[in-house]
Amino acid sequence: MHPFLSREHGSGPWLFAALDKALHGDLGLSPSLAALPGPGYNGRAQWLGECGMALNVAVQMDPIEKINVASDSTFALLLEASARGHQLFYFTPDRLSLRGSRVMAEAAPLQVRDIPGSHFSVGTRKVMELETLDVVLLRQDPPFDIAYITSTHLLEHVGPKVLIVNDPASVRNAPEKLFVMNFPQLMPPTLITRSKEAIEAFLDEHVEAVMKPLHGHGGAAVFKIGRRDPNFGPLYDMFAASFREPWVIQRFLPQVALGDKRIILVDGAASGAINRVPAQGDIRANLARGGAAAAAELTSREREICATIGPELKRRGLLFAGIDVIDGYLTEINVTSPTGIRSIKQLGGPDLACLIWNAIEAKLGEGLASAAEHPQPHSVPKGEARPKMGFCARAHEP
Repeated sequence: MHPFLSREHGSGPWLFAALDKALHGDLGLSPSLAALPGPGYNGRAQWLGECGMALNVAVQMDPIEKINVASDSTFALLLEASARGHQLFYFTPDRLSLRGSRVMAEAAPLQVRDIPGSHFSVGTRKVMELETLDVVLLRQDPPFDIAYITSTHLLEHVGPKVLIVNDPASVRNAPEKLFVMNFPQLMPPTLITRSKEAIEAFLDEHVEAVMKPLHGHGGAAVFKIGRRDPNFGPLYDMFAASFREPWVIQRFLPQVALGDKRIILVDGAASGAINRVPAQGDIRANLARGGAAAAAELTSREREICATIGPELKRRGLLFAGIDVIDGYLTEINVTSPTGIRSIKQLGGPDLACLIWNAIEAKLGEGLASAAEHPQPHSVPKGEARPKMGFCARAHEP
């Protein structure tokens, strides 16, 4: 077999370009290659899978039988991986173990299909060493608690040959309502505290604010408070009794009534968005809380926000991130298990699952190019150069 088509060289987009050249006789390969599928992702992916070229991909996620296939972003990623011919394995965080320096998971082979009620099949679970994989998707949902943090510590022991998306150390070090505070110039006035006096002073200055848990998710326990709000005292007592950590106080943005925009960044680049409009009488735009999704384009201000934070996301290995923007203000950066990619596609936007897999394969190909120049065990460097992306499997029906 030609050296560029050996198993250790993986199957990034550069490989498909090489295969296209081979199909046209540009690489001087065996004439038998003339019988291979012509240009087009699915034919090539099938051929690569048959030749052992497919990636081995494990997903660490919540129980797959409980997901909503119509909206779940992890499921969209799995569908795309399957369409590309990659081999899937599935495990929940409680099946993860550290045995000496080896990270093990009780994982099962997984097949997925876009059929509600019959969306997956799993094989026999077996103990698998994660070092033997090509890619691990870190995709369990919050809460961002000690159990979540512990799983990132375990995954950090996986060697550099395996690409973990998102990087577990960076996920751990970027809590969504704290990481965003690195960009105060993009945010509304925000206070993180559990001091009643500090909150009262903030309300004296800004009149109205939103109060929410520092590590909350899904719109739970989000309240609007005012300077002379009779509910503030009881709410303060409830928060103080319920949460040991500080909580977030953020100036209320009335324009939230027109929408809270979720923007997806892929490897640091703005790639798609939806506008989430709160239900009547609610300030929360989360789709899980009754918000309605609408198609959206980015404003110049939102592009400025993405251009400012994108390089830092890329530097940290946060390949798949979702940010929330209200009235031109950045409010959160979501990196644990961002959502929204199915809704974006269903509303006529780009196929972000495809773009994410292009980026994953490009990162693997980047490491392979380095290995070709400097022969050594396969690694995935964090350099700035990126091969061009552009191969997409057929579009999935919503």
